[in-house]
Amino acid sequence: MENKNPIISIITPYYNSQDYIEETAKSVLNQTFENFEWIIVDDGSSNESKKKLKQISKLDDRIRIITGKTNNGGPATARDLGIKNSNYFSKYIVFLDSDDLYDKTFLECCYWTMETHPKASWCYTDSINFGARNFLWRKYYNVNWELEENILLVSSCVRKEDLIEVGCFGTKEKGVYEDWYLWIKLIKAGKYPIRINALLTYYRQKTGESELKKANLQNRKKAMRLIKNAERDLMIYRDGIQYPKFDYYFEKIEDWIINPEAKKKDNKIHVLMILPWMITGGADRFNLELVKNIDKEKFDFTVVTVLPATNEWREKFENFATVYDLTTFLDMKDWTSFINYAIKKNNINLIFNSNNQFGYKILPYLKAKYPKIPIVDFVHMEEWYWRNGGFSRDSSILQNIIDKTFTCNENSRRVFINKFKRDEREIKTIYIGVDEKKYNPDKYDKKSIINEFIKKNQKFKESYEESKKVISYICRITEQKRPFLFIQIIKKLLEQRNDFIVLVAGEGDLLDSVKRKVIEYKMNEFFVFLGNITEPQKIYKISDLTVNTSIKEGLALTSYESLAMNVPVVSSDVGGQAELINQDVGVIVPCLQKEEDISKYDYSKEEVKNYVDAINEVFNNLDFYKQNCRNRILKNFTIDNMVNVMQKKLIEIYEHPDKEKEENGVFLAKNMDILKELISTYFASSKREYEYLVDEFNKRNVHINKMAKKKTKFYEHTLEYKIKHPIVVFLKKIGIYEKVKELIFNN
Repeated sequence: MENKNPIISIITPYYNSQDYIEETAKSVLNQTFENFEWIIVDDGSSNESKKKLKQISKLDDRIRIITGKTNNGGPATARDLGIKNSNYFSKYIVFLDSDDLYDKTFLECCYWTMETHPKASWCYTDSINFGARNFLWRKYYNVNWELEENILLVSSCVRKEDLIEVGCFGTKEKGVYEDWYLWIKLIKAGKYPIRINALLTYYRQKTGESELKKANLQNRKKAMRLIKNAERDLMIYRDGIQYPKFDYYFEKIEDWIINPEAKKKDNKIHVLMILPWMITGGADRFNLELVKNIDKEKFDFTVVTVLPATNEWREKFENFATVYDLTTFLDMKDWTSFINYAIKKNNINLIFNSNNQFGYKILPYLKAKYPKIPIVDFVHMEEWYWRNGGFSRDSSILQNIIDKTFTCNENSRRVFINKFKRDEREIKTIYIGVDEKKYNPDKYDKKSIINEFIKKNQKFKESYEESKKVISYICRITEQKRPFLFIQIIKKLLEQRNDFIVLVAGEGDLLDSVKRKVIEYKMNEFFVFLGNITEPQKIYKISDLTVNTSIKEGLALTSYESLAMNVPVVSSDVGGQAELINQDVGVIVPCLQKEEDISKYDYSKEEVKNYVDAINEVFNNLDFYKQNCRNRILKNFTIDNMVNVMQKKLIEIYEHPDKEKEENGVFLAKNMDILKELISTYFASSKREYEYLVDEFNKRNVHINKMAKKKTKFYEHTLEYKIKHPIVVFLKKIGIYEKVKELIFNN
């Protein structure tokens, strides 16, 4: 990277950290945001450690080594020296300890967050703690909680002018809660932070004692005095900004904010992939397998996600793509700006949208903005119970700008052509497939898996018998999967036989209701609920049959996986299930419920009986079915086959884009205000769904929320926010405190 005036100065205090500094350096130099300097302050290290530091300094011109004025004077002194020596033009100071790490998008996300919130003073992210102890650090910002204990990490991005205003760290001793002291000084000065809801920092937990624990009793007492003195006279403060949140109220959709420096041109196909999230599921597995297995010499992926979620697969995606979850660091009105930025910066020359409404709402705008960039989408299934077709309808409305629509089964392709009148040349079926190497029954030992489950799960221990057959029900426990139909099927099956147990693997909003129904029907001894699972291969290995009762599927991933593991499948005849499951590997059962009746749980006796007969058919001829399952996958339904076909088609579309679609994009550019309004109306109309997803995310962190609420309530009702200043009391008495507080922060 050539020398230039940096926007961000990274400050790292360094004292004998030769064992870790190389890892830290890699995390810094791999940042997707490149306009920074890295100042490492050597705080009196040994000669051996200095030698390592010298090696690090040669890696990049952006690295500067500064020698501290004291010998092991402590991190606060070192950081203040780094701030003092930072480039005059740098706007933000980012702190990084010499043994900690950043996610590669950390600086970029912090920069965008701060630029789009010019009144905020600093931002911080959630953290992965690793090393001697491993856990996630997700802390909601709460002033009262912060006054009680330090919940914020020092690995934060702070506006430089605000740091200087409060005197930076300003402490000379070691082990005095210097970062906590800094945050309280900023709060006292009327500053506030932004919490980026993404795990973008890595905090190393080491064995042994921290500097604070090693500090003497006098120092620790002084630390608390500093904190309490900083808290004293705290009259007015601002709440922080927390993501995820719904925040769109018909503001202007921004076109552009930051003009990036683009990467050097190359011959790769740079794909912008717009996805809802990165969670456990069939569609997400397809997306992951595509970015994982596609030829990296020919393709490069930038992934943006647009719905709040825990994104448990984010780390998997980040191994093969640059990932931005827009819900974690940007207000919705700025999403379009960031996507423009990503397209320019990463030389995007192909756009891939899948399974999200925001993507479809922004595609006309993007086609108008970049008419030469071809657009493709992947639709996994049509959904008549949701917007009379779901994403199939969205895709068809935009057929004049989408070069090619992919779907995962022939049934859905015929729906596009016959129902939505799409040009059949523009619709291509690509079966998702399965990783036959990973899902290989020969790699797993049934007895050891059973022993593992017996040790981990008391209910499994009580229910499992070697003579019993095992039925697996692996899915999200939601209406689409019709779990209450499955309960009715098992209830009827028990009237005929009891030589089986049922393993239910998965989570969802109906899980608790399903458990209650099992108890109500007195079937508890036959059911084992395993929750969300990370290795479904183990479930398949000990199973004899997989059952799918969905009212709607594209082509279920569990069916691919089950057959690859030599386990037959009984499935509803929906989507493309019949294209995979033939008479040699399982039984297809007619779906007798209309999609619009998805919320009605009074299933027909005929449909229940059909499933029971199918299960008995498989159980009575188990050896026949099992000998055919894996071969069915190996012939036509492997991941390698999917990736090869997909890669070939993407190259073809990139090299020969549809000229008519390009002309349509040029025409759309005349109506840019209308296109922006489409995005606005989507944001406004998505409020209920978005807030629901925010609540669902927060439920996953309920232990943190409860603690924060408890502490807040304590301060509000017993200490009146710890504010006893006479001016505040007076302003409250005459009823203008809130108005004065608002005026102060708005001016």
